Amino acid sequence: MTEKLIAIKERFIHLEEQLSDPGIIADSDRYKKVSKDYKKLKPIVAAFDEFQETEAATASARTMLRDEDPEIRAMAQEELAELSERKTELEDRLRLLLIPKDPDDDKDVIFEIRSGTGGDEAALFAGDLYRMYQRYFDAQGWNAEVMEVTEGTVGGYDRLILEVTGEEVYGKIKFESGTHRVQRVPKTESQGRIHTSAATVVVMPKLEMEDVNINKADLKVDTFRASGAGGQHVNKTESGVRFTHLPSGLVTESTEARSQHQNREIALQRLYQRLLEMEANKVNSAMASRRKSIVGSGDRSEKIRTFNFPQNRVTDHRIGLTLHNLDAILDGHIDDLIEALQMADTAERLKEEQPS
Repeated sequence: MTEKLIAIKERFIHLEEQLSDPGIIADSDRYKKVSKDYKKLKPIVAAFDEFQETEAATASARTMLRDEDPEIRAMAQEELAELSERKTELEDRLRLLLIPKDPDDDKDVIFEIRSGTGGDEAALFAGDLYRMYQRYFDAQGWNAEVMEVTEGTVGGYDRLILEVTGEEVYGKIKFESGTHRVQRVPKTESQGRIHTSAATVVVMPKLEMEDVNINKADLKVDTFRASGAGGQHVNKTESGVRFTHLPSGLVTESTEARSQHQNREIALQRLYQRLLEMEANKVNSAMASRRKSIVGSGDRSEKIRTFNFPQNRVTDHRIGLTLHNLDAILDGHIDDLIEALQMADTAERLKEEQPS
């Protein structure tokens, strides 16, 4: 672990130097990336510095144990006990900090709420969930933009899709995906009977479509004589240009401009656009597949969390956590739930990192 921490600190120092480099400061994209990497390493380096200071203090206290003065030896013994406890705490913190993060944690998200089984009551519950999450997003300083909405017949929502942007959005709310169940007397119930309904939540990291970098080695370029209207010039010169992108098999061409140079630019732009469209289709397909794997059928039996109104409780069935403050939770105070789920996930990943 120490070798890994030394390498991280060296990387951190290098990034710190880059942040004061005028060339990097002038390049906003590069500066943003360096700043982001620097920020990620900062808590690890701070903990490692404190760990090294604790080790140095421990070595000094051990030297004091050999002093002739019994009071100094007693003081050293007491200090060593405190330093040993602190060192153990720092070792545990460093192990946690070194667990590889989910690469999607920093991403913005596409957030969907959909009514499940329960008819109108399910749509009303979906509306309650939306208000709960919106208040949480506001408290986090995130921006939530409604992309698509289908309202319920008596209120609430049949379907609601948001784009949520901010800092570490996916990392905080990724465990909200699944079926949320509600047990209460619906507004539409005339005889006061408790009904059970459900709504599904899907949280997907927003997949960014990077600019397509076309490798020249992947392109086959052909020139040819353009045919059709255009007179003598079109028939006698090879002004037409055709690009073939070998990895994808895409072919684009242009003959409409008078010069080969202009046709080359037009054909290349067409190829670029078609590759972007291909990447967009892949992104959309990946998101559709991911949503299908997350959401399930929306049946009440597939619950991850239950909101029980008569008992004023919320239970997360994945970690066995029950809280008796339903009103506060529906008001957006879901930090305790989110932090408990994050801790459970960290504990599992820490277990996986331990040598067998």
